[in-house]
Order: sequence, then C-alpha cells, then structure tokens
Amino acid sequence: MAAPLPQQRLLLELLVMSGDIAAQELAEGSILWRTIDECKSEGWLTVKTISSGFHTVSITGAGRLVIGQFG
Repeated sequence: MAAPLPQQRLLLELLVMSGDIAAQELAEGSILWRTIDECKSEGWLTVKTISSGFHTVSITGAGRLVIGQFG
C-alpha cells in the first residue's frame, strides 16, 4: 500500500474527524476534487450523490487503515 500524498492525508484526516463532507459538483477540476478522485481510486473513500450537484464523501475502512499506518 502506497503512502498517501500530503493533500490526500489531509483529506483523509478531515474525514476521520468529521465523518462525512459534502462536495459541490461545480467545483470539479479543483484541487479538492482531484484529491477526492485520487483517494477514491485507491479505495480510501466513497462518493455518493445526495442531490443534484452535491455529493457526500465518506472514508472507508481502507482509508482509516492507511491513516493508521502512515498517520
């Protein structure tokens, strides 16, 4: 398992502390969305549509594990 990059670690730690976050679709292409997509591809978080244009981002067990190993 690869160590998370600093921005990935920051996002994962935020999700550990807060539970879930909402992300607006209009911000796609931003640093936040690129980081979300990177973490999602690693299996560290999930993204679900909650309403038109808004998504909920949640940490997975694998995301908690990577923070525990490299945090």
